[in-house]
Amino acid sequence: MSNIIKTENLVKRYFLEGTYIEAITDINLNVTKGEMVALMGPSGSGKSTLLHILGGIDIPTEGKVFIKEQDIFSLSEKKLARFRNINIGFVFQFHYLLPEFTALENVMIPVQIYNKKEAREKAEKILIRLGLKDRLNHKPSQMSGGEQQRVAIARAIVNNPSVLLADEPTGNLDTFNTQIVMEMLKELNKKNNVTMVIATHDEEVAKYCDRIIFLRDGRLQT
Repeated sequence: MSNIIKTENLVKRYFLEGTYIEAITDINLNVTKGEMVALMGPSGSGKSTLLHILGGIDIPTEGKVFIKEQDIFSLSEKKLARFRNINIGFVFQFHYLLPEFTALENVMIPVQIYNKKEAREKAEKILIRLGLKDRLNHKPSQMSGGEQQRVAIARAIVNNPSVLLADEPTGNLDTFNTQIVMEMLKELNKKNNVTMVIATHDEEVAKYCDRIIFLRDGRLQT
């Protein structure tokens, strides 16, 4: 099977208080199309940094990232933004929903950038599919944590991305809502063949995945 995600010698180095700190070091990672991967490791191991670089949100100090064989950091900022919007969905632990917008409006945003006509129809369809038919016009403050996370997932997948990256997507959820979210992600993975990399501390979450990758002190554990 072909690799949909590939990294070559990734390094991310920060300058802090007069010294350089390497958040990740020599990361060589391959993820095949349709694979669901858990990224595990203690706090500070570099999971979020790696995920942000894979998603083109952060820029590596050294190394390359290929998504669908495209060297994403060879693209201009504008082309990278477009590539990311079309090909990569990102789910954050803290949702980052816009508080003044409804669930429907939050999910419409990624579609409106390029196709305003289809935005409402696509957003409604995905929210209904995720069991939020009665929450379309509710703002985040009117929804539970589990409902907000489902809205965040809807926003991440509304453009049918090839790759979904999730950073502790169940970190603030109870057991019941964690199960709902993970079963939903697993269904999307299987039915739509969406490749997923999920950073998590939770072994129960990792059980939904096909493979577990461990990070410690910014290095992949083999």
